[in-house]
Amino acid sequence: MKQQSVLVVLFEGVQSLDVSGPMEVFAGASRFPGISYDLRTASLDGAPVRCSSGLTLVPDGTLDDAATPDLLLVPGGAGTRDPDPALVAWIRAHAPSAGQLVSVCTGALLLAAAGQLDGHRVTTHWSVCAHLARSHPDVEVDPDPIFVRDGRLATSAGVTAGIDLALALVEEEHGREVALGIARHLVVFLRRPGNQAQFSAQLTAQTAVREPLRDVQHWVTEHPDADLSVEAMAARARLSPRHFARAFQAETGLTPGRYVERVRLEQARRLLEDTTEGVAGIARASGYGTPEAMRRAFVKALGTAPAEYRRRFRTQSV
Repeated sequence: MKQQSVLVVLFEGVQSLDVSGPMEVFAGASRFPGISYDLRTASLDGAPVRCSSGLTLVPDGTLDDAATPDLLLVPGGAGTRDPDPALVAWIRAHAPSAGQLVSVCTGALLLAAAGQLDGHRVTTHWSVCAHLARSHPDVEVDPDPIFVRDGRLATSAGVTAGIDLALALVEEEHGREVALGIARHLVVFLRRPGNQAQFSAQLTAQTAVREPLRDVQHWVTEHPDADLSVEAMAARARLSPRHFARAFQAETGLTPGRYVERVRLEQARRLLEDTTEGVAGIARASGYGTPEAMRRAFVKALGTAPAEYRRRFRTQSV
């Protein structure tokens, strides 16, 4: 049995769940026969670190004394905003030797500062995506997915997305049944593909200030199968189509068409995951009209067809 080593970097102001979430997943995998993860934590000097929540973590040792791991995990937290130059230097020197390089949340900022993200597609917490892109123009920052794989590099979005990524890594290495068993034990869903958006359609868009526009947002969510053309939505808001389109985007941050796309995709995903309804019925209920139209939308947004999406992420009890 080959033991896989995981080294988690600790520093002042680290987010505790970025550390404990993935570690619980890997520890859960070790409960299965024939699987073993050697989990280690280390800080620069081996001293305890205080998390952003106030929790204190005691590392297993110093970073300089740690062996080169199969997987180096860099968590996020407030401590990534103004990182210790010595920590950045350690990552720059040692990250290239690790088998896999993983960041959780704003841990991507540390990897970027250490030059490990240049030329790669990555993601991070939605609140710092723009900052990461501006500060490191050689990094391709995708703000939407909950995690991104790019070769040996894997980056994830905020906090709990680190659990999703760890489950995906375990599934890739040891199979779906192992990952599903861990997910059940932790009472989390094994159903979020990496390219699923960080937010639902309603959370991605800002809530409109004006009541007519806000009412249209809610109505679209409740009636994805209705006529949701700009003209129809504008009539519901009692505005001209041109005025409605401009006002909707100004107040929500999304064009009406983009908002409708996200609502319909979210509805279709939910029905595929939680019901036994056929693809044709789901296409109609979600406003796509035909299975082919829904298939094109899924391939464009998620990189997979509806049938394959259902196979991978359907709730086991339905």
